[in-house]
Amino acid sequence: MSGLPISRRGLLAGSALLLASTALPAIGRAQTPKKGGRLIVAADSEPRNLNPAIVASNGVFFISSKVVETLAEASFDGKDGLQPRLALSWEGSADGRSVTFKLRDGVKWHDGKPFTSADVAFSALQVWKPLQNLGRTVFKDLEAVDTPDKLTAVFKFAKPTPFQLIRNALPALSSVVPKHVYEMGKIEDNPANNAPVGTGPFKFAEYKAGQYYRLARNDAYWDKDEPYLDEIVFQVLPDRTSAAAALEAEEIQLAAFSAVPLADLDRISKVPGLKVITKGYEGLTYQLVVEINHRRKELADLKVRQAIAHAIDKDFVVKTIFLGYAATATGPVPKNDPQFYTADVPIYPFDVAKANELLDEAGYKRADDGKRFALKLLPAPYFNETKQFGDYLRQALAVIGIDAQIVNNDSAAHMKAVYTDHAFDLAVGPPVFRGDPAISTTILVQSGIPDGVPFSNQGGYKNADLDALIAKASETLDTSARTELYKEFQKMVAADLPLINVAEWSFISVARDTVGNIANNPRWAVSNWADTFLAG
Repeated sequence: MSGLPISRRGLLAGSALLLASTALPAIGRAQTPKKGGRLIVAADSEPRNLNPAIVASNGVFFISSKVVETLAEASFDGKDGLQPRLALSWEGSADGRSVTFKLRDGVKWHDGKPFTSADVAFSALQVWKPLQNLGRTVFKDLEAVDTPDKLTAVFKFAKPTPFQLIRNALPALSSVVPKHVYEMGKIEDNPANNAPVGTGPFKFAEYKAGQYYRLARNDAYWDKDEPYLDEIVFQVLPDRTSAAAALEAEEIQLAAFSAVPLADLDRISKVPGLKVITKGYEGLTYQLVVEINHRRKELADLKVRQAIAHAIDKDFVVKTIFLGYAATATGPVPKNDPQFYTADVPIYPFDVAKANELLDEAGYKRADDGKRFALKLLPAPYFNETKQFGDYLRQALAVIGIDAQIVNNDSAAHMKAVYTDHAFDLAVGPPVFRGDPAISTTILVQSGIPDGVPFSNQGGYKNADLDALIAKASETLDTSARTELYKEFQKMVAADLPLINVAEWSFISVARDTVGNIANNPRWAVSNWADTFLAG
């Protein structure tokens, strides 16, 4: 018995399938920046902590990046893909033991106090290194920050640390908080975590639970010509299906992070006054992966993992689940990363016969009912696409005789089951690639990660050679040599399949055509929006 064929109708029953072979183009007209106005934006979640120096996540950045600034931001055309923010320049020493930042003069915190190098030193040593979810890895060897003057901060590392890594980490991991606000009491309990004080173009004004976040123009912003907007209001719309209607009714002017469901984009792109924008997320690539619990005997067998990889039709996934707004993946670095990506890796084309052959070779013959063994499958609940892929994967595995039993949890229960209790065989995860494999990517396959760390290797996979390569890359100072090590890293991961990379995707923005300066950097949705404006 070969199992039932996968049904597109069964997979997406009740959904209109509006396939798009390519992403919709950005649509707009040339506009002259204008001052004033209130921008109303859809927000589908309410972060419990709004301090991006502690919680480096897109949900937090979406709101707080307009208030709390980083040392540098991502750029389409800046040197090394960066644009200065609170730092004007950064230079690494030849021995990899220090990085010197020259800071911007004349910057004030929202409470009027001056911004200085002491704030950078405090943020790095007291927040990023010990508390930040990602900074704890990147800044683990940071031992001191010297401040020879108010506009110079010299990061000192106990071990040689690649300047390439620190540079790549700046947009996501260098949010600076005010020392004078945080130096008394426990940082994690500071009320400013929920009403942030920053240097950004907007001040945090108010929050109404279940309703909105409001940011107000910072009249003392260091760029005297910005911001253009008077206010930004993030209107809480947890039901994504309501974003399109709110845009059409002109109740909101912007829906970022694919708040408008993919299935609605074809129709919404034809509505007068609305534009669909596919740019502005290049630095925020999400990866659809199959996480594997290697404690399970069957899954510890490479042939079984290879069989699962061959059973997945990645093209079908991209076209049917992502409606063309994604790309097939080859490994742990996305194709849109020009620094590190290589296509020279083992691949697993969709081949059901090969998958069955590998399972037979591994000794897992079909029983009389056609099944070989059963697995517990936990799809991440964060996106419709991860849940839909879970349904698809169940059907794909049934075809090769693996009985995948889906367990659906809410976000908290899913995190606990997968990353603390290891109560899964397969899980569907959406980790984010943040511009460097050392930032939230190698942790997915590296052994020895403590229990309870989200989006990490909690499947018990151990590979001494891969661990050694990761460790070597973390201390390799030469940029070319470090890049080559990460290309080898991709080959090793694709060969041994500690997890299976299926697809990679970014997001879509939909806006009224009166919103100007959208998507003008690779992390636009989580940047400061100082130059965003409303025309007309």
